[in-house]
Amino acid sequence: MKTPTLKTGIITVVGIGALGILYVIFSSFVSSTHGPLDSYAVGEMSKFRTVPEPPEQPQNTLVTDTGEELTLADKRGKIVLVNFWATWCAPCVVEMPYLNALEGRYGSDEFEVVTISMDRRIEEPLAFFEERELDNLNFYFDPGMSIAFNVMGSANRGLPLTILYDRNGQEIGRVAGEAEWDSPEAHALIEAALERY
Repeated sequence: MKTPTLKTGIITVVGIGALGILYVIFSSFVSSTHGPLDSYAVGEMSKFRTVPEPPEQPQNTLVTDTGEELTLADKRGKIVLVNFWATWCAPCVVEMPYLNALEGRYGSDEFEVVTISMDRRIEEPLAFFEERELDNLNFYFDPGMSIAFNVMGSANRGLPLTILYDRNGQEIGRVAGEAEWDSPEAHALIEAALERY
């Protein structure tokens, strides 16, 4: 039986080192096709996805409960979680209290949950907000009922749709469908967005 020589040992170490370097290069190349927060797509946030070529943040006019008009551009400078919903959408109704709790937990000059009603008339969502005591959320209504369609894309055509935007209005990622927004996984996602963006 031959005993390993110094030369054999050096070749083995160099070989392992080269494989390690190739692995790091390959891993960084593969991960570069995904968003920085994709690792947070677990548990209650398992539907969180990065869109390869996300549409621009829509600039449709929104109306508040006091009649003030604004656009999402007025929210620049903070992380914004935009939720498109309607009173006739059962999954939307289920997740609204979670969004209300999320805003209560993180709402600040740095972060806001923006829920945009896609109802036909403003009266229904206004009454819904009052009945459900959604006191942490600001009220936003899309009178043209088209803002959500500008960002849905062909992959998802239903409500609810929730999109996370950075401080410059660039999309970070989205959740198509209902999610539990007052969960540890949602908290981790929002905290990561606040830290990185």
